[in-house]
Amino acid sequence: MKQVIKKATAFLSVYYAYMLEYRAELLLWALSGTLPLILMGVWVEASEEGQFGLTPTDFVRYFLIVFLIRQFTVVWVIWEFEKEVVEGKLSPRLLQPIDPVWHHVASHLSERLARLPFALGLVGFCFLLYPQAAWVPNPGRVLLFLPVLALAFALRFLMQYTFALFAFWTERASAIEQFSLLFYLFLSGLIAPLEVFPPTVREIALWTPFPYMIHFPASILIGLPVNIVRGLLVMLGWGIVFFICNRWLWRKGLKQYSGMGA
Repeated sequence: MKQVIKKATAFLSVYYAYMLEYRAELLLWALSGTLPLILMGVWVEASEEGQFGLTPTDFVRYFLIVFLIRQFTVVWVIWEFEKEVVEGKLSPRLLQPIDPVWHHVASHLSERLARLPFALGLVGFCFLLYPQAAWVPNPGRVLLFLPVLALAFALRFLMQYTFALFAFWTERASAIEQFSLLFYLFLSGLIAPLEVFPPTVREIALWTPFPYMIHFPASILIGLPVNIVRGLLVMLGWGIVFFICNRWLWRKGLKQYSGMGA
């Protein structure tokens, strides 16, 4: 156990130092995820003229939390892994006594820590613009929100890493991610809360993995009605499905990779 902690600490410290070298770019990356803040203004204006089941204050809080969740769950492993396979950079990592995926996990987690001050600063600035939306979440909801947020990141990472393994057979595995992004945008709650969707569409969406990457944790924190037990079970179910597919594709992909002369 001590060896695992020691290796994890070394990985995180190295990648955190690497991320700090690009702290100016981190601000730009944080700003690039401000789509929820733009949509917040749109939905606030719409809610003042129509009936959506949510008040303008609810929309402000929802999209602020969505912005924060996006800062913690954004994943780019498919582009890195695709590049490693295409350029042959995966080969030296296969010689190391550790699964190459942990390099990507450490990189993502370290980037979260380096990005955190920028994200919190933007959220604080938005509360200055909308002081009526400022509130202190219930401690119990916060304690539930944090592990669900971690699960949302894990599910998003596992899903994209599974798609990334198709890079063993195609040079454009990222095209799969770009296609799935269409469903992610509309079904995750990034564009709009699921509460404004028609009931049938909302029910179908809740059986997909996408709402549990954004809408589910956001609803928990701000107090929107949500079935927590069902949500956790669906997240666990999709996590198992992607994990099984991931390990199968990894074994098959390594044979394909070695067959190409790597």
